[in-house]
Amino acid sequence: MIFEAVVAILVPILVLVIGLALLVFSSDRAVKHSISIASAMGASPLMIGLILVSIGTDLPEVSNSIIASTVGHGDINVGDSIGSILAQITLVLGLLPFLVGTFKVKRKEIWIIGACEVLALIIAVSMAEKGYITKMNALLLVASWLIFMLIVRNVTKKKATEKKRIALQTDRRYFYHFRNAALGFMGVAIGAYAVIQSVIVLSAVFHISEYIISFFVVAIGTSLPELVVDLTAVRRQQYELAIGDVIGSCIFDACISIGIGPLIFPIAVSGRLALITGSYAILVSVAVILTLTLREKVDKTSGALFIFLYSLSYLTLRA
Repeated sequence: MIFEAVVAILVPILVLVIGLALLVFSSDRAVKHSISIASAMGASPLMIGLILVSIGTDLPEVSNSIIASTVGHGDINVGDSIGSILAQITLVLGLLPFLVGTFKVKRKEIWIIGACEVLALIIAVSMAEKGYITKMNALLLVASWLIFMLIVRNVTKKKATEKKRIALQTDRRYFYHFRNAALGFMGVAIGAYAVIQSVIVLSAVFHISEYIISFFVVAIGTSLPELVVDLTAVRRQQYELAIGDVIGSCIFDACISIGIGPLIFPIAVSGRLALITGSYAILVSVAVILTLTLREKVDKTSGALFIFLYSLSYLTLRA
C-alpha cells in the first residue's frame, strides 16, 4: 500500500518535470520561427504575438474547452478560461520583469488591445453568469474574436506596411518557418497537457470542485506556455510580440476558448462562480491596462502589483 501511494505521487511529479522541459524546449523554437514569419511577411511583431503566438499558446485551453464540453463538464471549460485570463494578465506579466528585467510598452497599442480584452471578457462573463452557454452565444463569442483582431489590425496596419519592404528582404522561407513554428507550438501544447494532467492528479486528493480546480490549478498549468514563450520573446528583445501574446491570449481565451466547445455542445455552467471570478478578472484587467498605459513599461514595481492582484483572487470566492 505504501509503495502504491508513493508511485501515485512520484509518477505525476515525473510527468510534470518532463512536461515543463518540453515546454521550455518547444517554446524557444516556436518564438524563433514566429519572429521569422513576422519578418518574412512584413507583419508587425504585435500582430504576430496577438494572433499567431496567442493561438499556439492557447491550444491547451482550446482542447480543454472541446473535451470538457463534449463530456458535459462546462465548469472545467469556463473555470480554466477565466482563470487563465487572470493568471496571464497578472502572474505571467508580473513575473516577466523579475525574471528578465524591465521592458517598454507602447501606450497606443496597450489602449487598443487592452480595450478589446476587457470588452471580450465582459461579453464572456455576461453569457456564462446565466448558467448556460448556447450555440448562439458561442457563435457570438467566436465571431467577436475575429472582429477584435480586425480592429487591431486596421489600427496598426500603417506600421506593418512601413516594415514590409525591409522585412521581405530578410527571409522568404515562409513554409520552413511556419512548419517549425507549428511543431514548436505542438510541443508546447503537449508539454502543457502533461503538466495539466499531473497537476490535476496531485490536486484530486483534496477533493476540490471542478470550477475551483480549473480556475486556480488548471489555469496556471495552461498559462505556462504563455510564461515560457514570453520569457523567450523578451530575452530576444521582442517586446511587442510578448505583450501581444499576453493580452492576445486573454482575448482568445474569452472568445475562442470559452466559445469553441459550446459551439459544438452547449454547456451548463456554475453561473455564480463565473460571475464572481469573471467580475474580478474584469476589474483586474482594467487596473493592469491603466497601469501599463500610464507607466509605459513593465518593471518590478508594476510586476509586484500584478502578482499581488492575482493573490487577492483567492479571496473572491469567500465573498
